[in-house]
Amino acid sequence: MITDYFDAGAARYPERTFLQSDTVRLSYRDVVVASHAIAHGLTREGLASSRIGILSPNHPDGFVAMLGILRAGATYVPLNARDQIEDLIWFMRFTAVSALVYHEQYLPHIDRIRSEVPTLTACIAFGEHTAPGLSTEAWKREHSGQTCNTRRDLDDIALIKSSGGTTGRPKAIMQSHRCLLAAYRIANQFTAPAKEPVHLVVAPLTHAAGATAMGLSAFGTRNVIAPSTDPATVLELIEREHVTHLFLPPTMMYRILAHPDARTRDCSSLEYVIYGAAPMSVDKLEEGLKLWGQVFVQFYGQSEAPGVITCLSRQDHYLRDDSAGVKHLASAGRPTGACEVALMDEAGNFVPAGERGEIVARGELVCPGYLDNPEANAEAHRFGWHHTGDIGVFDESGYLYVVDRTKDVVISGGFNIYPSEIEQLIWSHPAVQDCAVVGVPDEDWGERLTAVIELKSESEATAENIIEMCRNRFGSMKTPKQVEFWESLPRSAVGKVLKKDVRAKIIAAHLRAD
Repeated sequence: MITDYFDAGAARYPERTFLQSDTVRLSYRDVVVASHAIAHGLTREGLASSRIGILSPNHPDGFVAMLGILRAGATYVPLNARDQIEDLIWFMRFTAVSALVYHEQYLPHIDRIRSEVPTLTACIAFGEHTAPGLSTEAWKREHSGQTCNTRRDLDDIALIKSSGGTTGRPKAIMQSHRCLLAAYRIANQFTAPAKEPVHLVVAPLTHAAGATAMGLSAFGTRNVIAPSTDPATVLELIEREHVTHLFLPPTMMYRILAHPDARTRDCSSLEYVIYGAAPMSVDKLEEGLKLWGQVFVQFYGQSEAPGVITCLSRQDHYLRDDSAGVKHLASAGRPTGACEVALMDEAGNFVPAGERGEIVARGELVCPGYLDNPEANAEAHRFGWHHTGDIGVFDESGYLYVVDRTKDVVISGGFNIYPSEIEQLIWSHPAVQDCAVVGVPDEDWGERLTAVIELKSESEATAENIIEMCRNRFGSMKTPKQVEFWESLPRSAVGKVLKKDVRAKIIAAHLRAD
């Protein structure tokens, strides 16, 4: 069971702090006692072996409740606190949750959730005084000292999580104990601490930051929950708490590197700055290496094959004067051994090094599939391999380059154009904070290549600058026909740029103009 990682750390370091926020500090022993009590309360209410959601911002009680759910033998359904309430209700209905554990900020929505999720039989508040009814605080007091650790088979489902819905309604991804244990084991091989580890939690605990905290708990890691994603706050915490491990999506990394405090705060405690979830600008990665040194680690994966299909290790992150010596910084690294990795064409044939194909994987890292979605399962598991939907190419040294999502390829003038290489170039412009390159319908070209750019504060660039830069590098075919500057790009709850929303906004503006 995945709780074994936490229990291993608790057995070795019971008095160490496990969870820390502005107002709460819990030791490993505290969390053991509290999570067993919550598991006992869930079991007493007949909720063991059911599906239980947690709706909370990043908060220590949320992580403790997750451990309690897993100890009870139930399936944890993480709900992203940044999603709209309508989307949360839809996902709870689809996954047929039996119970909801919630933070007090969601109390105004509880009556609506109760009425619109027919399978819901219990709503459990974190704090006793939040609302009448069940509460984890009461359970922690009433069942303190009692244990409940229902064992599950490795192939049983530990989590059911949302795919994010960047291309439509989200799928419900079933993650087994087996695939998650494989992910934690491999990730820890690449991020083992040299000193007492401190993990700064900035991204949502419902996603990669939570998985990082669970895996690192075997080392007795202290998890400091940041009160916000404000770059100045993050940098101050790195210095004050002597942070060793930090996970950030690229968008957040860009904001931190652009902040003036990044050059004045003491960040020498950092051992691992882990990034993933979206492509990273090589120019900004080089900026980070010059600032913080050789501390970066990239993991490539997805919820269907959690996190560690490939890794660009800390040793792979180095700078040299010749571009050929650092070209692999644009890659997703090399296979970790967590699963088999290959490239495949549409007919199911394997593609050799140097040629593009869809990235496919098989092995214990791959999750069992999607809940109640046989069509998606059949599509994803063609030819006996999990299909990631990403297009990649292996080089002669075994580094995997993720060229693009299959859904993001732009067909313009009859040619396949991969936006990621154009985005890499635009990211290198000193005024650019972030960008997205998409294709929108065009009568002449089929799809019109369009770049949407978010500029750094107090920086300037023109469409002509961007177009000229692209034409000089790529020629006319891969040069955007249209360039727009937006105050901010639409992003998912975990920081991914929502290209479907970018396209939709451009198309809607064009229709209004007509």
